[in-house]
Parts: sequence; structure tokens; C-alpha cells
Amino acid sequence: MLWYSKQEILSGVVVITSKDTVQHQGISLTMEGSVNLQLSAKSVGVFEAFYNSVKPIQIINSTIEMVKPGKLPSGKTEIPFEFPLHMKGNKVLYETYHGVFVNIQYTLRCDMRRSLLAKDLTKTCEFIVHSLSQKGKLTPSPVDFTITPETLQNVKERASLPKFLIRGHLSSTNCVITQPLTGELVVENAEAAVKSIELQLVRVETCGCAEGYARDATEIQNIQIADGDVCRGLPIPIYMVFPRLFTCPTLETTNFKVEFEVNIVVLLHDDHLITENFPLKLCRM
Repeated sequence: MLWYSKQEILSGVVVITSKDTVQHQGISLTMEGSVNLQLSAKSVGVFEAFYNSVKPIQIINSTIEMVKPGKLPSGKTEIPFEFPLHMKGNKVLYETYHGVFVNIQYTLRCDMRRSLLAKDLTKTCEFIVHSLSQKGKLTPSPVDFTITPETLQNVKERASLPKFLIRGHLSSTNCVITQPLTGELVVENAEAAVKSIELQLVRVETCGCAEGYARDATEIQNIQIADGDVCRGLPIPIYMVFPRLFTCPTLETTNFKVEFEVNIVVLLHDDHLITENFPLKLCRM
């Protein structure tokens, strides 16, 4: 996998190795980039019109003829190439992203056409695209949080919850994708013993059109930052690296959105699950 950004040139060498002379009908190289959207199983019936109408969004598609029909000698043949990453019209070169319901991928395919009696040869590889760095400085957005039974939402029987007080902070919810998310958490007091404290990174993918939008949240990674009944008043560091390919700068377009959130999850021994959610904005600087 190679890393590129807009306005760069994709370059390399096609290597063909053969024991004998190879007869061919031409060798070509095709560069493709597309956004593939799909609906989750729970949304298919609701958005039938969208499900039937959405096609992959083509970002880039170009082909060059590298070698005209002829013969290649036995042994090793190297054919260099250069491919400018030029968009057609107002197309945007989105960053490579491997999601569940949104997938942005770029591939390079080499085809060697052969006679009717011989099968055509094809080799495909993926190359990775980075979006351009944003200009200017990123404005930090630190967040202090306090979690108590009273601050929790969607709780039916609040009175049955054990008493607890958890404080902490995140250094910033505006994050540079190449730098870790950092912060600190302190369990000030808790009536029930703490079983585990985890950081859960979540992607929120939205697909849709005029007929409607489907929004689905799925877990990317889960990092345990504390195991067992932690000491009260002890600062616990928060540190999470954003995994490449499964994250990208926060993206919003007409047909799809890719957003990110982090959950702080505290599990108590009586199986009470405490979750605090923080939306994140990722960017590349």
C-alpha cells in the first residue's frame, strides 16, 4: 500500500516475469476510485427506493495503454508508469476509508490482454489517498466532564443506581487524526466496586438521498484503561490512537456522512453499565 494526496503523481513499475516469450494484445493500466454505500439490514425495508437507486459514486477512472500488442521477451521486463491524480469536473478526492456502510477505496489494475486461447492476466492493488491538510491552526476544544446518577440519560430506575462520582477531561474533541486522543479520568467515589473502564471509538455512518437517510453507529475499537476496582481519587490516563483506514477526517457530503464519537464506559460489579458519549471532529493538519 502506498500513500498519496491530491495533486501528486502515482508512479511505479509494472514487472512481468516469464520463462518464455509472451505474445499479448496490449498491456493497460487503470486507476479507479469510488465510494460504495450500503444500508444495514434494519434499514433496507424502510428505504426501499434508496436501496434500489444508489450506485457507487465514481471519484476517478482513467486508463493508459502502456504497451501496444506484440511480444515480451523471456525473463524479467519492467515497465515504468506515472499517473497524475487529476479529478474530472468538480469531483472531490476523498480520503481512503474502510467502513461498514461507507467504503472509499482507490485501486490500480494492470491488464494484459491475450489471444482467445489464452486467458487475460489481471493484477489489482490498492493505493491509499490522504486528503489535503487543512490550512491554519486547529482550535483546541477541551471538555471537562462529571458523571453521576443524576447526569445519566435514558435511565428508567435512577433511584436503584448505586451512588458514584466520576470526573475527568478530554484534552480536545477537535482532533488531528495523526495524534492521539488524550485526557484523564478519576473515580472520586463509587458505592459499588468497579469492574472495568473502557474507551470505545465509534463511527457514525449516514447514507441517503431525497427519500430518506439511514444512520448507523458501529464500534471501531475498544481499549480497556482500567481493570478491577480502581483506587478512588487516582488519575487514570486516557490515550487512544486513531487507527488508519478505519478512520478519516470527518466527512459530510450530499449522499453520505462519516462522523466519529468516543464513549467512556464504566462497568460496575452489579452489572450497571455507565456510558458517557462525546462527539469528535477529526481533521488532517
